[in-house]
Amino acid sequence: MNSYDIIRRPVLTEKSYAGIPAKTYTFEVAKSANKVEIKRAVEEIFGVKVEHITTSTVKGKLRRQGRAQGYTPDWKKATVRLTSDSKAIEFFESLS
Repeated sequence: MNSYDIIRRPVLTEKSYAGIPAKTYTFEVAKSANKVEIKRAVEEIFGVKVEHITTSTVKGKLRRQGRAQGYTPDWKKATVRLTSDSKAIEFFESLS
């Protein structure tokens, strides 16, 4: 699996913005990816050193439109903390 297939998109929420000064970033990742693959992908794409990774599976929410209803897809979230001597990810620095 390619590094760009593992890291899908950044998750930009109030909670994820609060972690930017501490070099903690949140990404949506492939459901089949494990922590080792996520660490390798982040280090390869952004050129940083990863200290710790936390992953969680986010369950889809029930959505209704009229009388039709269904669930949004489940997805996997990874919170990545960089080492203190590592450079910050430029994309997130421009947001804070």
